[in-house]
Amino acid sequence: MRLKKLISEKFPQNFILKRPLYGAMLIAGFTLVFALLYKPLGSHASRFLGYEATMAVYAFILGISLFVFINLLGRWSWFSKKAKWTFAKELLAIVILLFAMGVVIYFAAFILEEPANRWNFPTFFDSVKNAFLIGIIPFLFFTALNYLYWISPEEKYGASSDSGSASTVEELIQISSQLKKESLSFYPSQFIYAESDSNYVNFHLVSDDKLQKKVIRNSITDVEQQLAHIPFFVRTHRAFIVNLKKINSKKGNSLGYRLRLQGTDAEIPVSRNNTRTFSQLFRQFS
Repeated sequence: MRLKKLISEKFPQNFILKRPLYGAMLIAGFTLVFALLYKPLGSHASRFLGYEATMAVYAFILGISLFVFINLLGRWSWFSKKAKWTFAKELLAIVILLFAMGVVIYFAAFILEEPANRWNFPTFFDSVKNAFLIGIIPFLFFTALNYLYWISPEEKYGASSDSGSASTVEELIQISSQLKKESLSFYPSQFIYAESDSNYVNFHLVSDDKLQKKVIRNSITDVEQQLAHIPFFVRTHRAFIVNLKKINSKKGNSLGYRLRLQGTDAEIPVSRNNTRTFSQLFRQFS
């Protein structure tokens, strides 16, 4: 049962994978600090630079390459569906990215290191091994943080109040804009739905039994990523994210649904591409 849960149930995505730019910066910074403090795995200065500068160049190359690889991985359909993210997918993505980082280190060393016969499997294996030994630490740190949401999402968020008041067991959600100049806070039980509006996202929240609209400058995709750890917040359409626990009714079929939510007369669409995932989660959380 636990193995089946690992493979099939939704798991919150690792921060590094969810936010490629910040994740790449974090990996680069961690690699540099780790190399400067511990001088691991026989690392040494390049033929052009001192040790500190050499490690900074390696860290920069790793950061840039990781950002590119994460975005390329996101174009692979199997990894692009955040609503179907699982623990197994996360581990496989981490292994792929660490291997890619090792390949980058291997080829970067042809330029930075002293001329030598590097075109051999042992040297390639060492580069990949070093990438795994150092890079696995920050990756697994964020995966471990998300483990709590995986083992008991209902326990953590299931006690929300139907009245819209914040339950004492709920965790406050913090939504930040892409420019980090504004933010929005609310509890899961207060969220009804979010709607994309050009460069903004409109949040429809209930507080003291009154529906309120809050606006933040951001993309609906970035908001979806920030809400990914809450399994009953679901992207139903390119422009909408809904709280499954606030659905009063749905009508339609596998070609698409129309939803009625608590406290609002708006009809929220479920697009054809999302009906299967929506139906599975709706049965689980509604």
